Amino acid sequence: MGRYSFECLNVTVSAEGVAHVEINRPQALNAFNTQTWTEIGQCFSQFKTDGDVRSVVVSASGRMFTAGLDLKEAATGPLAKGAATDGGAVDVARRGYYHRLHILTFQDAISAVEDCDKPVVVAVHGGCLGIGIDFTTACDVRICTEDAYFMVKEVDIGMAADIGTLQRLPKVVGNDSWVREVCFTARRIPAQEACSVGLVSHVLPTRESALEKAFEVANLIASKSPVAVVSTKHLLNYSRDHSVREGLEYTAIWNSLAHNSHDMATAIVSSLKKQKARFPKL
Repeated sequence: MGRYSFECLNVTVSAEGVAHVEINRPQALNAFNTQTWTEIGQCFSQFKTDGDVRSVVVSASGRMFTAGLDLKEAATGPLAKGAATDGGAVDVARRGYYHRLHILTFQDAISAVEDCDKPVVVAVHGGCLGIGIDFTTACDVRICTEDAYFMVKEVDIGMAADIGTLQRLPKVVGNDSWVREVCFTARRIPAQEACSVGLVSHVLPTRESALEKAFEVANLIASKSPVAVVSTKHLLNYSRDHSVREGLEYTAIWNSLAHNSHDMATAIVSSLKKQKARFPKL
């Protein structure tokens, strides 16, 4: 579709409302350069307000999901540039000011995946390193292949992960000891271990079967009431970051509006008649 035209992403939307986003930099092992993460932010921000999109599948081309941050660009890009004073010397305060803004912009682009109210199912094959963990933990459902492996790689390049891994991974797996181990050591996490701790929910033999499973899940989601689905994702995310009481009170306010949807009556009548419910787009 013309409105989703990108350089580093291939994007299609099916008649059923399932968008497919393929990260497409195979010659660079799908390493995230500025163009890639900028386009991800733009793409998922568009999905949020596109009524034709009900759910999203993410995959990657080539032999691995992502090698992480594009280190070649990082060595010459915004993070490597300093802010010079009139005398030509780099001023630490000025450099730090713009460095912080760059990190925040990068964070916002990846957080657009989580902030998009349409559920996102990601299919990982091969390696998923560094920024790949930031990205996939911002997704809702994670599926991988038997040959997939994950690495929180940032300590190996002399930094702490700063785009979401340290904030989201502990909440995804719920095992603080394990999270600290893999973040401190940057060790390889094979697919079966990732499944055992809850990082992924399904492990499939091949890239094709993993993608087939991702579309199966996404199509099932797309068949549900879009009001119910976006409400559920929004409320899950809110409740994760707040107390039970705060989550309940917010849900009561949210549903006082959402309950006015015709989708509830449609779903109830279809259930009683044992018919498949059909819901208009959001």
